[in-house]
Amino acid sequence: MAEDEKGTVHYEGTEGGWGSLRGMAEIAWREKPTLAAINTLRRQNKVKGFMCVSCAWTKPANAHPLEFCENGAKATLWELTSKRCTPQVLAGLPVSELKTWKDYDLEQLGRLTHPMRYDRATDTYLPCDWQEAFTAIGRELKTIDPGAAVFYASGRASLETSYLYALFARLYGHNNLPDSSNMCHETTSVALKKLIGSPVGTCVLSDFELCDAIFFFGQNTGSNSPRLLHPLQEAVKRGVKIVTFNPIREKGLEVFKNPQSPAEMLTPKKNQISTLYLQVKAGGDIAAITGLIKHVLAAEEKKWNEEKLHVLDIDFIKQHTTGFEAMKAHVEETSWQEIERESGLARADLEEAAQIYVEAKRSIAMYGMGLTQHVHGFDNLAALTNLWLLKGNIGRDGTGISPVRGHSNVQGQRTVGISEKPELVPLDKIAQQFGFEPPREEGMNTVKACEKIISGEVKAFIGLGGNFIRAIPEREKMEAAWQKMRLTVQIATKLNRSHLINGEIAYLLPCLGRSEEDEQESGAQAVTMEDSLSCIHGSLGKNKPASEHLMSEVAIVAGIAKATLPPNPKVTWDEWTASYATIRDNIEETYPEQFHDFNARVFTPGGFYRGNSARERVWKTESGKAEFSIPKSMTSIGFTPAVGRYRLVTLRSNDQFNTTIYGYSDRLRGIEGTRDVVLMNPEDIAASGLTNGQVVSLASDAGDGVHRQVDGLTITPFLLPRGCIAAYYPEMNPLIPLWYHDEHSKTPAAKGVPVRIVLEP
Repeated sequence: MAEDEKGTVHYEGTEGGWGSLRGMAEIAWREKPTLAAINTLRRQNKVKGFMCVSCAWTKPANAHPLEFCENGAKATLWELTSKRCTPQVLAGLPVSELKTWKDYDLEQLGRLTHPMRYDRATDTYLPCDWQEAFTAIGRELKTIDPGAAVFYASGRASLETSYLYALFARLYGHNNLPDSSNMCHETTSVALKKLIGSPVGTCVLSDFELCDAIFFFGQNTGSNSPRLLHPLQEAVKRGVKIVTFNPIREKGLEVFKNPQSPAEMLTPKKNQISTLYLQVKAGGDIAAITGLIKHVLAAEEKKWNEEKLHVLDIDFIKQHTTGFEAMKAHVEETSWQEIERESGLARADLEEAAQIYVEAKRSIAMYGMGLTQHVHGFDNLAALTNLWLLKGNIGRDGTGISPVRGHSNVQGQRTVGISEKPELVPLDKIAQQFGFEPPREEGMNTVKACEKIISGEVKAFIGLGGNFIRAIPEREKMEAAWQKMRLTVQIATKLNRSHLINGEIAYLLPCLGRSEEDEQESGAQAVTMEDSLSCIHGSLGKNKPASEHLMSEVAIVAGIAKATLPPNPKVTWDEWTASYATIRDNIEETYPEQFHDFNARVFTPGGFYRGNSARERVWKTESGKAEFSIPKSMTSIGFTPAVGRYRLVTLRSNDQFNTTIYGYSDRLRGIEGTRDVVLMNPEDIAASGLTNGQVVSLASDAGDGVHRQVDGLTITPFLLPRGCIAAYYPEMNPLIPLWYHDEHSKTPAAKGVPVRIVLEP
């Protein structure tokens, strides 16, 4: 760990560069992939190639020679490891022992090779055949009320699998379809839908070639979506100003060295990304954005008085929005003193950032979970929308709001029906198409599913990928309740923590990876997914499957459905499994405007755009217009300040994708060899009587009387705002109460958790 003159840990290099190449080389050495697997990287994110299983950033029509990033390479090599987790391996490992292993060590066992059932008598997984598993699962599902079953989707499954999975749930009789979006960008889906009528971002890739400014809020590009750095680098070269708001100085939005540029790799040359980087206090974004708006309104008044010209897009505001005057009055009534106190930023810095926005003709707003994972996350996005509406920066080329999504198809799953909200799904069309009456009751999202698992109302859980138990809050209570369910089924490629906490009857079903050949009756199959810019891409796996006993996700969903449901002449599971093109035909029939000519467009370079009403300035809101709004408070934190109470921000490392841990190097923050750290401002360390390297515990300070604690964390000095600390996800999830979530979307508020530091004996 390198330390600067203030004694804080940091990384001395740049994002990208030789450090990125070393990171890829290290995982290649650990996973020992075949030469064919290495060749997959050449095809990654290219037309008729393999679409990355890491982040959801778009795939350009004109690809770079190597169209993958460090984390994308890690995800691919992780999937194509030569290691195998066979029944013989698991026979010698009791589940009780595996529960003591770390996440990294579990997945280092390698790819699962056989369908297995958990045997409680021996506390081990035993192999079984596929039909045995399907029959047993179907038998159990038939015996319970469909409303007592939860079908979870992780965000990685293809559009084809997701469509069938949602159809299976509704044919069975429920809308209990929580997905990983519930834990991250559900706030986006709820807020943007309410405010501009579209639940997703409004940008397309060409907007980044036309904008004059880009504003980032709470997103770590360097670790979570490094390919995005290519358009950012090009934007900076043509003079675009990038302004970043983040409690943590993330290297990827500071400086970047392009690993595909010999000139940059072989010289000291590097690219400064952010023009201005402001370390807003965790939960202080509403106040910061209010400060930006306050300056923009003042600039409007000054320009009109002096030149009779406008800063605001007055015509746009009059024609396309509602609520402007109330919002304006609220901002004018809010003092700079309150703004500075709640944001942790100086007025002069906010005015400098706002002036960049004032002078830019076209601006793009990008954000991550630093905005969405708060108790008042909705108000974070509402404030951002207010700012963007002021200058008509939605619905013009070179403008827009662009959330940066995580899982590679998390947005697409929603598009084709994975939703607990029946009003978001064309149920009348599905009823006519498949000859049944879908359930109309609202289903369970992630928080509601967890509540009902704890209460004992949920009897069965099917997980289509992911690591649900590790990803959710309230882990200890959830693990205890989980084992009381009658049936748990996990569909996966590698072993993880969720596979070790089992219901009375439990099956672990291994599936093909996206990079592997999917050979069905009609031949090799392609699958599709939607990126965060609403473009649909085809993906074709070419690698030999890790085991001859694997089945595709489509085949597994179809197999369980056939064993569960009565025959229906309009529901042809075997036909759909034989040819995924027939599934795409059904998707096209259900969603004709977005998916017309679906099969003909699967391999469109750059993907085909499914459209966005807000981009066309068609506002599908209650008012029929884009809506200005007033936040409930100047902070998105759901608790009051108190002596000794810190705001915990949960982080992902550079060696991690969601709950998947590739290794113990968080290179871009200068942390190596451990994840058991708590990052803290040196002044807070001194004021608290702590020392660098001291081992402490973090305890929940939510005030609900429940004891939650994580032990064995090393105090590590880091450049953070006073009163804010940071530590890694998912290790810190036990500190988050299940009820501590965004008020509107119920997204867990993991970016501002109330905690205290407890000294270890």
